[in-house]
Amino acid sequence: MAKKFFIVLLFFVSKNIFASETKPLADSLATNAGHVSQMPHPSMVLPFIVLLLLIATGPIFYKHFWERNYHKISILLGLVTVSYYLAFLNDFKSVEHSITEYISFIALLTSLFIASGSILIKVNFKAAPISNVLFLLFGAVISNLIGTTGASMLLIRPFIKMNRERMEPYLIIFFIFIISNIGGALTPIGDPPLFLGFLRGVPFFWVIENVFPIWMIGILISLLVFFLFDISNKKTADTVTEKGKYLVELKGSKNLIYFLIIIIAVFIDPKVISWIPSLSPLPFGIREIIMFSVAVASFKTADLEILKANEFDFEPIKEVAYLFVGIFLTMIPALQLIAYESRVYSHYLTQATFYWSTGALSSVLDNAPTYLNFLSAAMGKFGLDINLASDVKHFVTVDEVYLRAISVGAVFFGAMTYIGNGPNFMVKSISERAGIEMPSFFTYIVKYSLPILLPIFAIIWFLFFRG
Repeated sequence: MAKKFFIVLLFFVSKNIFASETKPLADSLATNAGHVSQMPHPSMVLPFIVLLLLIATGPIFYKHFWERNYHKISILLGLVTVSYYLAFLNDFKSVEHSITEYISFIALLTSLFIASGSILIKVNFKAAPISNVLFLLFGAVISNLIGTTGASMLLIRPFIKMNRERMEPYLIIFFIFIISNIGGALTPIGDPPLFLGFLRGVPFFWVIENVFPIWMIGILISLLVFFLFDISNKKTADTVTEKGKYLVELKGSKNLIYFLIIIIAVFIDPKVISWIPSLSPLPFGIREIIMFSVAVASFKTADLEILKANEFDFEPIKEVAYLFVGIFLTMIPALQLIAYESRVYSHYLTQATFYWSTGALSSVLDNAPTYLNFLSAAMGKFGLDINLASDVKHFVTVDEVYLRAISVGAVFFGAMTYIGNGPNFMVKSISERAGIEMPSFFTYIVKYSLPILLPIFAIIWFLFFRG
């Protein structure tokens, strides 16, 4: 999937690299002070490509340098893109929009990360293929209630502990596949792109009504493949490491209130509830203030013994925060070029094209803006405007197959790389700090996501989207 993405980018570059001027966007991507924004020069995708390559190669070839400087590199490349937009395109709106999305993204991840760190789940049974399958299935279900980030942060530590004596990298990889990504495809709370669709006018229960059969097939096949992996694991847990009265013990349950507040805060937005005041021109709203406040309150009131037992520290969220600020900023031109080209050629795009294209780009771009861009292109096929809630509702009822393809592609394919979805990197970081040797960026793709996920996604395409 990553290969497809770079082919698309190379197409953009080869077609326009010698252009001396930027061209206005036919269907305006953004407006600022009444002016239509201009298309960025295709060469401006280079900071994004460079950042992706450094994320992929840094931990392998120059690990110590990367660990000391990744935050500086990410911010520097982001500033290159920002400087271009402000100085050459005079486009403040695109930058402001990206920063606003980043703050919402990091507010949600930070609050869920800290709230989950204050809860300790102890499992008092042996790790075995069947118990692991049931654990992953449970995680897939609750990821729709507390989000893939919340479920990942809450369950990764107990999953590691119950498998400590038989730990292999594939265990964490399938955790990322199932709990951090595919599992959250049933509700707008489950994954950010679906929430953006909800804000645009997609009914809340449309997702579960239309995606459930696809979700069920994706989860069951993934669990079956995991079971085949797990039964070949010759390592056994001879003793139960945690002794207690119950199979599962929950400590710090008072922090579940923080999860409830975070979930409620998701809906505190002027686009959802009209009487909620907007804090514009600030790049955040009441929702983000509540989430950051919950993060602070959760940490301040946390049981120190629970934090210690969870080996809690801020390094995983710090790594995500720095890397994704660079990703959000450098991907602005890539997303605009993709949006423009997809609208121009939308009449050639079928449900299969939307499924694979949304998926391929969600593998290496943040899947939330990718979802919106392809939803805009799909609606453009029928002369509908994504900015009009009435048009979105009409599109949902008449041409729902395109929305279904985009929704599944955005959520499922986030598992293809470490950077496809925010929780992926956090799970990887927590696992490495627990002493697990995780596969590199390329090894993850070549050894796991391509041979395991791609056939599953091809089956889903054949059953639902090949028309």
